[in-house]
Amino acid sequence: MTVSQETEIPKPDELLAIHSVAERLFVLLKKWFGVPDSVVLDLVDIDCVTREMSDPAMIAALTMRKLQALRLVARPGIRTTTDVVVSIVQDLERALFEASKNRIVATSASPNRIEEAMRILDGDSFVDDARQHSMPVHLTADDGEIAEFILLHRRIQSAARSVLDVSDNQIRILV
Repeated sequence: MTVSQETEIPKPDELLAIHSVAERLFVLLKKWFGVPDSVVLDLVDIDCVTREMSDPAMIAALTMRKLQALRLVARPGIRTTTDVVVSIVQDLERALFEASKNRIVATSASPNRIEEAMRILDGDSFVDDARQHSMPVHLTADDGEIAEFILLHRRIQSAARSVLDVSDNQIRILV
């Protein structure tokens, strides 16, 4: 991204719509991974992170914090920049993928079902245009929360793409 001389542009509708998306993902992560209302970060030394980053609840908690940040910058009236939005979404990408993968593994008894779900997560069964917010076609009714999670994740990706589109891939102030 390059810095544009033009100053402010309005936030695209897809970004403004992230408010409820982030909230629902937040609730699902909290439920799935048993995240408590408050977590403590161990900052005793640089290597403390090893223990924390092997705990699924702590990883979910950190992802939830990024969802809070995305929801904040997506709000009307909060000034931000395109690079901040893209950076937050980029940080969320792997964590949201891993969360849905871990949930599928935890709730699937069949190795074949896990393999099929991994193909879905990799995008094989999604409608090509993610902006349509289409559901994966091979998920069953038993996978309702997982399907919803994947759909919401796709909406975050769509919001990031809309930010890039509206800014012509330049760093701009969003209002």
